[in-house]
Amino acid sequence: MKSRRIILVVFAVVFWAFSVAVSLSEATTRNDGAQQVNIPLSGSLQNPAWSPDGESILFTRFRSGYNRGPADLIIFNLKEKSIRVLVLDGSTNVNLPGSTWNSVTNQIVFSSSRKPHDEIFIIDEDGRTGDEEKITDRRKKVAYEPSLSPDGRWIVFESHPLDIAAHGVLMKCGTDGTKPYQLLTGKNEDCRQPNWSPAGDLIVYQKVLGRQWDIWVMKTNGKERRKVTKGPGNKTDASFSPDGKWIVYSSERDDIKFANLFIIPLEGGHSLRTSKYGGYDGAPSWSPDGARIIFESCPTDPDHSAGTTLWVIDAPRL
Repeated sequence: MKSRRIILVVFAVVFWAFSVAVSLSEATTRNDGAQQVNIPLSGSLQNPAWSPDGESILFTRFRSGYNRGPADLIIFNLKEKSIRVLVLDGSTNVNLPGSTWNSVTNQIVFSSSRKPHDEIFIIDEDGRTGDEEKITDRRKKVAYEPSLSPDGRWIVFESHPLDIAAHGVLMKCGTDGTKPYQLLTGKNEDCRQPNWSPAGDLIVYQKVLGRQWDIWVMKTNGKERRKVTKGPGNKTDASFSPDGKWIVYSSERDDIKFANLFIIPLEGGHSLRTSKYGGYDGAPSWSPDGARIIFESCPTDPDHSAGTTLWVIDAPRL
C-alpha cells in the first residue's frame, strides 16, 4: 500500500510539472508572426516609440523590473543594432508610446521623477544627459505621459495632484514655456495617457468609468469628447496609425488570459485583434510607414515579472 501511495504521489508531481510546462509553452508560443527586437540590455524594456524616419526606436529601460525605477531613455538603431543612451541620471525617466519623437523639431518629450517631483522635460534627439529642458513646473501637481503635437509647439500630458494616484486630468502647454496650462478634461474624471493625432486635430486617451478603462478621443481644445471602444475589459495604451484613421491599443477580453493588441477605426465600431499571444502585449506604437507595430510583451502578468521585452509585428492590411 505504501509503495502504491509513493507511485501515486510521484505520478501527481510529474503530471503537475508536465501541465505547468505545457501551460508555459502555450503562453510563450506566438501565433501572429511577431519578432523580438533583440536588444542586449538587462531590465524591463518598455514603451517603444518610433523615430520619424522609422529606423530607430526610443524606449524606457526600467532597471529593476516592470515599472520599477530608476529608468533610462534609450535609442536603438534597428539597422545598425546600436544602442545610444539618451537620458540616464538615476531618476525614473519615462517616455510614452506614440507621438513622443517629433519630426519637425527633432525633439523627444518625456517625464522624469527628479526632485522635487515628476515633471515634463524635452531633449533634442541627438542630446545627452544634461541637455534636457524642464517644461512643466508646478508645486503641488505632478506630470506624466507627455505627447508632442505634430508641429512640435504643444505638449499634452497627464496631471495629478501631488501624492494622489487617481483623478488624472489631461492638460496641454506650449513647448516654449510661454503658453499657459490649459485644462482639457474634467477634474472629477480620471483620464490618462494622451496621444496626439498625426493631423494635429485630435487627442486619443483612456478614461475610467465603472472601474473599466476605455479609449476616448477629443478635439485638442478638450471639446467633442466621445468614447471609441466598447465591451468588457480594460482598454489602454492607445495611439494613432500614421494616416489617423485607426487606433491601436492594448485590451483585455473574456476569451484571453492577458491583454493583447487590437486596432479599431477612429469612428469606433468593430475592433480587430492584431496580436495573438498567451501572454501580455501592450504599449503599442505604429511605424511611420504604417507597415509595422512595435510593442512590449511578457509571457505572464508583467506586474509580477522581471519585465517585458520589445517585439515588432506586421500591421494589418486595411
